[in-house]
Amino acid sequence: MPTNNQLQKEVDQVVRNRRRLSSSFQLFASKATRVTGSPTAFLIAMIVIFIWAVTGPLFHYSDTWQLVINTGTTIITFLMVFIIQQSQNKDSLALQLKLNELIASEERASNRLIDIEDLTQEELEVLKKFYVKLSHLAKNADDLHTSHSVDDADDVHEEKSNYKKSRFEIRKYKSA
Repeated sequence: MPTNNQLQKEVDQVVRNRRRLSSSFQLFASKATRVTGSPTAFLIAMIVIFIWAVTGPLFHYSDTWQLVINTGTTIITFLMVFIIQQSQNKDSLALQLKLNELIASEERASNRLIDIEDLTQEELEVLKKFYVKLSHLAKNADDLHTSHSVDDADDVHEEKSNYKKSRFEIRKYKSA
């Protein structure tokens, strides 16, 4: 019977292998997305389609001729879905982390928004109503640069309006 130490070593090896596979796939997906999204890849795809279309009369537009392009494009599309999804997941996470950092660093921002991607559709709709209210407050303030927090929209709106007025007065005083 294996000891706990041996089992732990086996578990550690499985985890290392999984990380290596995940890391390899991430690297492959990142490179593949860059390559397949390039103008060169698009040009190659167009050339393949052109060659296929031109060879139509040669093969009398047979079922096999059509099957070649259908099968090829289906396989490539199927594989690309996973590669693109991996890249989008990584990019989305990186973007969320950057936005979280901005929210966390702004003292007036609502930290409740840091994990907003975990909310349900209904919860997001309710939150959207708050932002619509903030939009109306900013529109009524006649200032494109006015912003607000969800937590205290009315109070912050008033504070920011007063702060803007005082800044304007200070600038006016300094220029005089």
